[in-house]
Formats: sequence, structure tokens, C-alpha cells
Amino acid sequence: MDRANRRSEPEKGMDPIVITGATGNVGAAVIHTLLAGGVRIRAAITPGGRTSQAIQDAEALGFAESVAFDFERPETFAPLFAGARKLFLMRPPHLTDVQRQFRPALEAARSAGIDHVVFLSLIGAERNSFVPHAKIEKLILDLELPHTFLRPSFFMQNLSNTHRQDVINGALVIPAGRGKTSFIDTRDIAAVAALALTEPGHIGRSYPLTGSEALNYFEVASTLSAVLGRPIVYRSPSVLRFMRHMRRQGHPWGFIAVTVGIYLTARFGLAGGLTADTERLLGRPPLTFRQFVQDHRSAWN
Repeated sequence: MDRANRRSEPEKGMDPIVITGATGNVGAAVIHTLLAGGVRIRAAITPGGRTSQAIQDAEALGFAESVAFDFERPETFAPLFAGARKLFLMRPPHLTDVQRQFRPALEAARSAGIDHVVFLSLIGAERNSFVPHAKIEKLILDLELPHTFLRPSFFMQNLSNTHRQDVINGALVIPAGRGKTSFIDTRDIAAVAALALTEPGHIGRSYPLTGSEALNYFEVASTLSAVLGRPIVYRSPSVLRFMRHMRRQGHPWGFIAVTVGIYLTARFGLAGGLTADTERLLGRPPLTFRQFVQDHRSAWN
């Protein structure tokens, strides 16, 4: 049987891989990568939310299903985890109370038979107990769930969503000073996640994931300007002005607080470290920032 036929006829009895954050940058990329490999997925969708076209197409082929799920609604737990063994876990940005908002769901996952959690954490989380990612890592360890911790650096895609309007307006407003950041493309994170979910040898491992270059935001603005063909400047405001700027754009205070913490690590020179894990795991160099901008230039039009 050729590959096309295998792709349209998923193996009977194949356990679905549960993907939370299915419509976000990383979750959607994980789904795309898994589906391309003929893996059955179960996408967790906010109740009342819409699935992506990719999920709808895969559902038509029998490779995917979407299930309503909310970390704060226990009645949604059983349908999501039933019959599954692997879980890709993402923290919704607005959820910060780990014991109240995550423990019940993870306990339900363990009881349902989930035996491998791939958690999208944060680089340096093991040294920063303040961030919610570190508390979720500890919860997973406390529950003795087999796990893989992905600890990526700052997403390139944050510039095409969180800061999209700033780029459109021609000015990046970020309180990172001249500090460098080791950016990573979420497509590379998704590729590593897919490996961890489908290949043996990743349980109990933690991977700090970065791209191959550390850039300050003057360099980021310069690359954006060159590729987009119009001037993009970088402004580094005070923390208070940045918080007001983000609030005017409609971001919740909890998200703003976490974002400030991330940018201050760059400002203090703590976010520019590079690792070789991404290239080692993928067997190729990470995607560059220039490639990201070229591939996403329509986002800022």
C-alpha cells in the first residue's frame, strides 16, 4: 500500500495523542507535524471554540477528532483523555493557579491511563520558581507522571501575534534594553514535540530549546525592516510604560506580569544563552529569524 493510502486510512486501534492548546501557535504546529506523519490526534478545543481547517480536514479522513475541554470544567476531562496514552500539555496564558486549575485535570489524565506527558515549559524554569511553568513541572513530578519537559526560549511567533500591531505601526515596544534573546521558531518546537511523542527514549528528559542565534531587539527591528521593506524601530520603555501599553492593547494583567518577567531576563543579560539541543534532536540547524520573517511577512501587512 502506498503512502497516500496509508495516510488516508489510519491504523485501527491506534491510540490518539491528546493535544491541548490545539489552536495556538505551538499546538497547531504540533498537530500539523503529527498529522503529516500519519498519527491520530485528539485536539482539545475551548468549549464553543472553532477548530482549524487542518483539524477539520483530518477529521474527515479519520485522523483527528476535536473535543471540548476546559481546565476549569471537570466534566470535560473524561472525554478528552479516554483511550489515550500520550498528552501534549500547554498552559493557557490566563491560568496561573496551578493547584486549583491544573492538578484536577492531570490527576484525571493519570487515572484515565495517560502514561507520557510532554509539557511545553519555559527555558530556565528549573531555576525560576516564580513562573507558573515551574510549578506545573513540580506538579507533574509530584504526580509521578512519566514526562518530557520542553523548555524553549522566546518564540519568534510572539512578534507575529502578541506584538503584531506594534510591527504594523512601525515600532517595537519591548522593555528588553540591549539584552540579547535566543529566539526559536515554534515550528522547531513542534518538531521536537512530535519526536518526543512518537519516538522512544524521551521520558524523563528535559530539553532547553533555542535557535542558533541570539539577537537584541535593535537587530530584530533591523531584520524586520529589511525583509518587510519599511522602517521598524525599537523602543525600550520603562516597565510601567510597557505594562500600560500592553493593557491598552487588551492583554490581561496576569499575562502582562509574566511577559514583563521574561523581558527583564533579557534586559539583565540572562536570555541570550544558546543550546545545541534543537539541532541535535532534529538533525538540522534551527530555523533562523530572517527565515521566520520571510515566511510570515503577510502577518504584518
